[in-house]
Amino acid sequence: QVQLVESGGGLVQAGGSLRLSCAASGSIFSINAMGWYRQAPGKQRELVASITSGGSTNYADSVKGRFTISRDNAKNTVYLQMNSLKPEDTAVYYCNADLSSRVVFGTYRKDYWGQGTQVTVSS
Repeated sequence: QVQLVESGGGLVQAGGSLRLSCAASGSIFSINAMGWYRQAPGKQRELVASITSGGSTNYADSVKGRFTISRDNAKNTVYLQMNSLKPEDTAVYYCNADLSSRVVFGTYRKDYWGQGTQVTVSS
């Protein structure tokens, strides 16, 4: 059983900062890419940022220069540092991990999602 547990969301004023964390636990064999997605009310879920096991990163244009994704492979944890937050960043943020878990017959690779954490930016 694999779980992704997020923390760090909350309410912040425009221009402020928040740091999200997501820790993966369970029978993990290896973790490939990890990322953060967000979904605002009435909108589709969108990719915010992703990072490969080797450290290569990818960002949505709307967050480039303001958000930084990083990961600690020893802790199976991914972080999202969010600076210069804007009201339009308000959304539920979800952690995602493409990982292989240990199963009886070997390993099994699939996408896992966290439960989501609310980020609200007031103007």
